[in-house]
Formats: sequence, C-alpha cells, structure tokens
Amino acid sequence: MAKSLHFLVSGRVQGVFYRASTAEQARLIGLTGWVKNLPDGRVEVLACGEPDQLEELAEWLKEGPPHAKVGSVEVAEAEFQTFSEFEIRY
Repeated sequence: MAKSLHFLVSGRVQGVFYRASTAEQARLIGLTGWVKNLPDGRVEVLACGEPDQLEELAEWLKEGPPHAKVGSVEVAEAEFQTFSEFEIRY
C-alpha cells in the first residue's frame, strides 16, 4: 500500500547537486513527490510510493551524490499525498 515519507537530510548537501540527484533517483525508482533546499542548509524531501521503493530512496539519501557528505537523515511518516511526478522545488 502506497504511503508518503518526509525526510530531512543534513550535512554537506547543498551546492553538490543533491536535489537534482535525489529527483533523478526518485524518478528511476518510480516515486512521486518533491525535494527542496532549506534555509538552514538541510534538504527536505517528501516521497510517495510503495514501501520497498521508499526504502530504496531512504538508503540512497544516506549517501547522496558523489560530492555530498550526509551527516544524518531524519525520516517520519507523512499524510499520504498524490503527485503527478517528482519535482525540484525552489
């Protein structure tokens, strides 16, 4: 059954193509939702899909793209939402 998860990613995750890479990875997995930078230097992600897809993204978020240095990934269940695609928000 599809669900939504909310992620807050901290570390060196801005200015290293983290958002673009996350969007690409989420699309490859088949998820919908969004990713955006926060003013405090973290990256926020809301991903919607099947539990196994969400787990795959959660594991990827812990590493991120090559130049990222992920410090932590906080995850929480979110109210289920539907999106037509996975987008980068500004």
